[in-house]
Amino acid sequence: MVAVRLPDGSQRQFDGPVTVADVAASIGAGLAKAALAGKVDGKVVDTSFLIEQDADLAIITDKDAEGLDVIRHSAAHLLAYAVKELFPDAQVTIGPVIENGFYYDFSYKRPFTPEDLAAMEKKMLEIARRDEKVTRSVMPRDEAVAYFKSIGEHYKAEIIASIPANEDVSLYAEGGFTDLCRGPHVPSTGKIKVFKLMKLAGAYWRGDSKNEMLQRVYGTAWAKKEDQELYLHNLEEAEKRDHRKLGKQLDFFHFQDEAPGLIFWHPKGWTIWQQVEQYMRNKYQVNGYNEVKAPQILDVTLWQKTGHWDNYRENMFTTESENRSYALKPMNCPGHVQIYNAGMKSYRDLPLRYGEFGQCHRNESSGALHGIMRVRGFTQDDGHIFCTEEQIEAEVTAFHAQAMEVYGDFGFSSIDVKLALRPENRIGSDEVWDAAEEALRSALRACGVEWTELPGEGAFYGPKIEYHLKDSLSRPWQVGTMQVDFSMPGRLGAEYVAEDNSRKVPVMLHRAIVGSMERFIGILIENYAGALPMWLAPVQVAVLNISDAQAEYASELAARLRKSGFRVHADLRNEKITYKIREHSVQKLPYILVIGDKERDANTVAVRARGNVDLGVMSIDALVERLKQDVEARA
Repeated sequence: MVAVRLPDGSQRQFDGPVTVADVAASIGAGLAKAALAGKVDGKVVDTSFLIEQDADLAIITDKDAEGLDVIRHSAAHLLAYAVKELFPDAQVTIGPVIENGFYYDFSYKRPFTPEDLAAMEKKMLEIARRDEKVTRSVMPRDEAVAYFKSIGEHYKAEIIASIPANEDVSLYAEGGFTDLCRGPHVPSTGKIKVFKLMKLAGAYWRGDSKNEMLQRVYGTAWAKKEDQELYLHNLEEAEKRDHRKLGKQLDFFHFQDEAPGLIFWHPKGWTIWQQVEQYMRNKYQVNGYNEVKAPQILDVTLWQKTGHWDNYRENMFTTESENRSYALKPMNCPGHVQIYNAGMKSYRDLPLRYGEFGQCHRNESSGALHGIMRVRGFTQDDGHIFCTEEQIEAEVTAFHAQAMEVYGDFGFSSIDVKLALRPENRIGSDEVWDAAEEALRSALRACGVEWTELPGEGAFYGPKIEYHLKDSLSRPWQVGTMQVDFSMPGRLGAEYVAEDNSRKVPVMLHRAIVGSMERFIGILIENYAGALPMWLAPVQVAVLNISDAQAEYASELAARLRKSGFRVHADLRNEKITYKIREHSVQKLPYILVIGDKERDANTVAVRARGNVDLGVMSIDALVERLKQDVEARA
């Protein structure tokens, strides 16, 4: 007898071994039809998997997250099958699931074209409609190598040859196509109903530029048509919101070859920067931080002491002078320890909080650079708290409150908290890491928040809390961090005089709320599609005259608004008013003020809000009050 326990706590008995598909059928015809895979004792398997002893089983359908992964994995194989039918000489390599879809790499004698991509998708639909059964088989490694060589699939043979000789490999077949795969897969091609091929790209075999350039075909697959439509809509929206495109269109910044990965900020873009920096500077001040400034370049010996030289050297820019080696700082923390060390500290001085808008440089590969989101030179709202172990919880709890307030002020309400734990390459003993990780868990519990743990993703010197915000398209962005570091202060000789007059090493908390200023501004631009809220907009108001007869009044109004603290542009050009309104509307300004003879004579102004909203005629006092309210509300 085999007992199968189901998620609802019920149990089913079978006379002997039974497949996942048989269990689903015993429950009901509807479930049998919907079943994509099963989860047996926590492991996702095919519906053909044979349960030979008592086990826990969950039937996976397209309503489950695991079901979507199975669909996408199977869609990658469906793509390979379609390519082999269309282009028999093409060789298949690998085709994994990725976020929101899948890809497959092929070797072929000529570049694929957009027309080929359309043909591949059409063929995939044809094969899916055939509803061909997908079957799994097992073959000894050497036999599998010989098989794939015999059908001309040399890349597959190379992959299999790298598997230990004593292992069997699993193969999946559908129709005339067989592929190497661990699985699981859908039971038949008809289960793959909603998919789309997205684009073509190049990719080196095994990721090595010395190898052949393969052709990568990207696709997306979903359980429901409406889910795919929403995804494609969001992609289209993301394209419109691309900060690189908007940065050029709105005259915020630019890049050029003479400074790869570094930003040329234009006046409008730098105005946004200043608003963010001054806002964060105020947060430093009201929360007890002392703002400091440390050098950009430090002797390599300091980086050796911190562990950066051994763990981070490939990402650092270096230089030499007078037979000494230096590195541009990739992070600010060692400099802050030097400031701490400049005078003896007592336990009465702790916690001691330093903050710096510190510019850092990291030698990112050119392929990783992405607008202002990923650059080689960036500035952090970086802070370090020197405290005792007993003060960690209070400091982390206070930081959490600060961070949530900041994100709310910038318009972000959906925040996920994650805890990144010890990586494989790290400094410090396991006991130290145990204490650091538990300190952060304790603080998060005190904050009353739920969090997700990320094993292996901490910094090399300590675990960290990460703040992931979601933008208006529900895209996640990791921004702020709070890290506990028991190692670096001691490595750099930081001490304080304890209450019993002994010398102790302080704990160092590394914290940032927006993280990279450049990246955060890029997130803001995309979140608001360039239409930044009033308090952040580089130009808040444009004053437009209809003719030269109102030029003096328009200039006086602009001057009055500037004196009231607003960022104003007076457009007094001799152009048609419709042209000027259209031009400033494209620049996504919060307010456009139009002045004709009536407005001039009555000492009023016609007001248009962003989105071509006509607010009618206002007195100057009423206008100023409205603008002030918008700024204060951060709406």
